[in-house]
Amino acid sequence: MSDKSKGRLDRRDFMIASIATVGASAALAGTAGTANAQAQATPPANPASGTVYTGDVIEGKKVISRLDVNDLEPGKKHLLYFQGVEMPTGQHWYVSVTVAKGAKPGKRGILTSGVHGDEMSSVHTVQTVMNQLNPAEMSGTVMAVTDISRPALESMQRRWPNQGRGIDLIDMNREWPGNENGATAPNRHAGLLFNRLLRPNADFAIDFHTGTTGFEVTAFNLGGMDVPEVKAMMELYPVGQIFDNHVYPGVLHNAFMDVGIPSFTPEIGAARVLDREMSSLFVEGTMNVLRHHGIIAGPMGRTGKDVTVFVGNSAFPVLATAGGLVEHLVKLNDKVEAGQKVAIQRNSFGEVVAEYTSSVAGEVTGQRSDAMSEPGNPLVFILFNKSVHEGVESYPE
Repeated sequence: MSDKSKGRLDRRDFMIASIATVGASAALAGTAGTANAQAQATPPANPASGTVYTGDVIEGKKVISRLDVNDLEPGKKHLLYFQGVEMPTGQHWYVSVTVAKGAKPGKRGILTSGVHGDEMSSVHTVQTVMNQLNPAEMSGTVMAVTDISRPALESMQRRWPNQGRGIDLIDMNREWPGNENGATAPNRHAGLLFNRLLRPNADFAIDFHTGTTGFEVTAFNLGGMDVPEVKAMMELYPVGQIFDNHVYPGVLHNAFMDVGIPSFTPEIGAARVLDREMSSLFVEGTMNVLRHHGIIAGPMGRTGKDVTVFVGNSAFPVLATAGGLVEHLVKLNDKVEAGQKVAIQRNSFGEVVAEYTSSVAGEVTGQRSDAMSEPGNPLVFILFNKSVHEGVESYPE
């Protein structure tokens, strides 16, 4: 996908992947360029080992350029840095890797966050899960990577600020599985991580996100419920909504799915804030998933059976047609009917310049949190069930 096509609806693109209504603009076909590959890392001392240590140590943590969790000592927690993509200076972006290696063999799970740099509750959720694990009592391995898009996280912004071919902002969750010889740093970074760190160590994977800056979402899981392994995991979370949709290529959980690794995406509220209450629901659900796979023992916590879960396969976008101050008339998780008024907009004189209604019956799954809006911005998303899917469409931001 070209860089131009990435300047669209941010994280909320996935919510309208199956919508064929409301003034869509066609997605652009991208052309893939190539760049020189990064120099190969120092080979491991043991040729039979799949893990490559670069010989560097940062803050007491060894640096790797490739990982095979089978090489790590069992019954311990390992803190490493993964050597990611090179910068224009020749230095590297490093990614934090935490591996809880169980005392006994078992399934290998991967938890990721920080693919977008403005999503704090997702990072906190993964950190909290890892802090609760005791490798001495585990069967299998859980690996966490919490800061995948390091340059974006440094400024707490959604996109990777790419400088290699002039300033650009690239959404890394449109780059997977990446290409180690790709045309942009985020694409090469994705290729390095997917090929050398993530894919080789995963039997299942969960990629955590939140809403984007200026747009808040409910607590929900996103994935294809027609895949039994994915359905079973998503239903283990005590959250009120499931978006049953495979969405489009380029997102991390679909890169896993494309190589036969069951995966999905939890969505945890608003960007740039730490919502501990909502995060706790996803910690509880993720611990249930680890029990489901036999990695940890103990009784299940609350699951989807303990809450009222609304399942929808599509999301209807209500887009602003004017500029002005937005007043929402519904809240997240509210049920709405077709034709119901969901928001109004006023100009600088306080005059109502637009009124907005839902064209479908469903539940509110997302709302614009920025009080002002210009034409074309999404104001509300309604999760609903669509009988026929017409294919992927993309909407201007």
